[in-house]
Amino acid sequence: MKKIYLTILSSLILLSCGGEKKNSTEAVIAKGDLKELRAKRSELVTQSDALLEELAKIDEAIGKLDDNEKQTLITTITAKDTVFNHYLELQATVQTKQNLVLNAEYGGILQQVYVKEGQKVSKGQTLAKIDDGGLGSQLAQMETQTALAKTTFERQQNLWNQKIGSEIQYLQAKTNYEAQLKAVSQMKAQIAKTIVRAPYSGTIDDIISEKGSVVGPGTPILRIVNLGDMYLEAEVPEKNIASVKKGTDVIVDFPVLGEKINAKITQASNYINPDNRSFNIQIAIPNKNGQIKPNLTSKIQIKDYTNPKTTIVPISIISENAEGEQYLYVAENATNDGKAIAKKVIIKTGLTQGNFAEIIDGIKDGDLIISEGARSVKDGQKVSIIK
Repeated sequence: MKKIYLTILSSLILLSCGGEKKNSTEAVIAKGDLKELRAKRSELVTQSDALLEELAKIDEAIGKLDDNEKQTLITTITAKDTVFNHYLELQATVQTKQNLVLNAEYGGILQQVYVKEGQKVSKGQTLAKIDDGGLGSQLAQMETQTALAKTTFERQQNLWNQKIGSEIQYLQAKTNYEAQLKAVSQMKAQIAKTIVRAPYSGTIDDIISEKGSVVGPGTPILRIVNLGDMYLEAEVPEKNIASVKKGTDVIVDFPVLGEKINAKITQASNYINPDNRSFNIQIAIPNKNGQIKPNLTSKIQIKDYTNPKTTIVPISIISENAEGEQYLYVAENATNDGKAIAKKVIIKTGLTQGNFAEIIDGIKDGDLIISEGARSVKDGQKVSIIK
């Protein structure tokens, strides 16, 4: 319609410049006087502005009377109370407390390794043996001496109970026997260090020292891992200390595995790290299929805020004016055929989550919030709702 009006405007200007005015314009151009040319141009611009003003009045009158006038097409979102959850997103790393490298406690030749990588073992099972360097033979001799000391002590004790012999003989036999028992016990403890046993049930992850190698105290021999008792560890900024605590709900995402699980925080540290102003949390996670491995990276979402009754809208339809106020448009006075009036509404937003924002003031339940077309409408403009 505006193109038609521009065509009419051009025709009117041409007509107004016809006859004498046309000749007058040509005469001024032919004369070539700069001052007269500028005066003539100002005259024509004034005439054009007057015509455009008249056309605007006509357009306004037509808009009020013509129901078929073209209107901006929009879609709407019906405001309704809903639950809004906000999540704190962090990176976390999988850990296990049962991931140990077993070191040699005794120096010597690694005489035997009884397990292979990937083998499942039970708690207390013998995994490797270090040559004891003759400690076994010494133990046998000490046990023989202990047996003799025991016999001597028992006989002296019987005599002492019958009031035969001296007390000093009885005490010497007792002391000798007890000393032999302690010596045997110490030797057994020393020999026990030559045997590497599983501290818990798990899987042999790595054989570090091979059979026949020379090892000393502290030399790593093998790694044993139990994937049944896994947990996530993450650092949380101290500003969230009031909302992130033991029992808080968490959504755990393992991008590599394409798996998401729901969990809870099982431990929240009471210590704030002064270097990065954060505190540590732990989240226990199930690992029934054994796919979750130590040091696997994950993304966690900690639910740190919930509003059980609010309105949420896409961030894309919210605008901001020069005063820093946020606003959006609602469709008012909607009719059955979808005709309505766009109204600007100043709002107050809360937290955002993803592409949505929480509206805490300015919108009431049942309002028709303009979605598509929100950026192209003006306050008071007629709109047509697409159904």
